[in-house]
Amino acid sequence: MKEFGAILYNELIKTIRRPRSFIGFGVITFICLMLQGAFYHDGKEILSFVTGQLDNIFTVEGKVLNGNLICFVVLQTLIVQMPLLVALVTGDLVSGETASGTIRFLLTRPASRTKIVLAKWIAGLFYTLLLLIILGIFALFVSRAIFGTGDMMALNSEGLTIIRGDDINWRWGGAFLIAFLALGVVSSLANMLSCIMDNSITPIVTVMAIIIVFTIIGMFDLPSFDVIKPYLFTTHMISWRSLFEDPVPIPDIVFSCVVLLVHIIVFVSISIFYFNRKDISA
Repeated sequence: MKEFGAILYNELIKTIRRPRSFIGFGVITFICLMLQGAFYHDGKEILSFVTGQLDNIFTVEGKVLNGNLICFVVLQTLIVQMPLLVALVTGDLVSGETASGTIRFLLTRPASRTKIVLAKWIAGLFYTLLLLIILGIFALFVSRAIFGTGDMMALNSEGLTIIRGDDINWRWGGAFLIAFLALGVVSSLANMLSCIMDNSITPIVTVMAIIIVFTIIGMFDLPSFDVIKPYLFTTHMISWRSLFEDPVPIPDIVFSCVVLLVHIIVFVSISIFYFNRKDISA
């Protein structure tokens, strides 16, 4: 256990110190500040297109443009780009060292290959968690500091839902947990491909190709696609939005979480299986 802790600590340090790791931090910070700046200057005009139509149905009172709404918009925007940021770092945790030859030095340690894979996988999850923490700080807390708090108007598949300000914090907590689970699938997939492939770029490109293909499948309402769509992880990556419906569809959210967890378990198991049998020549 002590040996595994040492390997894990080493992997965490290597992952965080890599120059490409800071790309994700910088991109998230920049996009959050850019959207906040745009809404600060032009948000009222943007919202007027929505509230102007609603005024014909009912009266809209209170501060509609608040930190909760900004966070909802930012999270919807970044959840599309974040898989790339995650794969950019986790996609070559193994293959990068295999290509450079440093993985052979790591294999000379008494720890088993399984522990090495798990340490790299956990390091990838830790990086993913850091990305979400930075997103949460800027998207939620900084937005609230700039725009204040209040009730949130959430547009979902069922229409427009008004979420009271005193009933929203637990929804945000659940939303970020589901987002972490979804990005954890991407990290696990990237780590699995990194164990299989020796090139440091191919796993990253392959992850994005898989996400694109699965997303396209989810866009078409075809009987042949409808059979597999419920079991594709991309179908459930935006299930966090269901937390902002009223009532909250708990069974659907639980099913989404189970599907995402099963994907993580399968990807990690394949990573361990393949890496333990991989021939890494001297």
